[in-house]
Amino acid sequence: MRLKDRVVVITGAGSGIGRASAKEFAREGARAVVVDINLRRAQESVEQITATGGTAIAVETDVSSAASVQSLVKRVLATLRRVDVLINNAAIQVNKTVEATSVDEWNRQLAVNLGGVFLCSKFFLPHLRVTKGTIINMSSVNGFFVEPMCAGYCATKAAIIGLTKGMAIDHGKEGIRVNCICPGYIDAGLAEGYFQAQPDPTAARTAAGKLHALWRIGRPEEVGRAAVFLASDEASFMTGSSVVVDGGFGSGLPP
Repeated sequence: MRLKDRVVVITGAGSGIGRASAKEFAREGARAVVVDINLRRAQESVEQITATGGTAIAVETDVSSAASVQSLVKRVLATLRRVDVLINNAAIQVNKTVEATSVDEWNRQLAVNLGGVFLCSKFFLPHLRVTKGTIINMSSVNGFFVEPMCAGYCATKAAIIGLTKGMAIDHGKEGIRVNCICPGYIDAGLAEGYFQAQPDPTAARTAAGKLHALWRIGRPEEVGRAAVFLASDEASFMTGSSVVVDGGFGSGLPP
């Protein structure tokens, strides 16, 4: 087990990539803190992990709220005494043009997608310094390639790449590694929301698969395994990296 007894905090782990990542970390011996704004979904993730012999707890948190994140930090330290890995995965996606996006939608998307990375990193960093831990931020191929009807989402994912590099430079001398993962289309919640926002969701899903060299969209556990690698000692000389897990997105044949 590559991560035996390490404590991993994963935001947005009540579904999708976050839930799959929590399962992968538990499989490698980590103790998972499943964080989600929806406590019921977080508890479902914990039940799935403990059913296979893993260790996990659920914590309800709004990553856009400083007070809520500070409460999360206190709960983790009180319960598990340490933190070794922080995965900033929580995100929302507004499938609209900038003109059609309301001010509230814009602010909320920034607050969750980018603000959540900032707040969780800010308040966990003092404790990651103690363990010489690692931060993994979930960006997207949309940080490099912009697609229709999600301009604000793409902007937040591009910003996460820059923030990752900045934190890596600032904290590398303290033994803290910071990397991000850029998935392609993944068979999980946000991608499904994007498909449903299109005029023909089935056609959009099929077309998306053909945009990848592997001619399919990814599975959430495939991203989770990449996160396990980045958190492990096998990635000890990696920091400030944007690890693309996208099945060759953009290099497939035209749909």
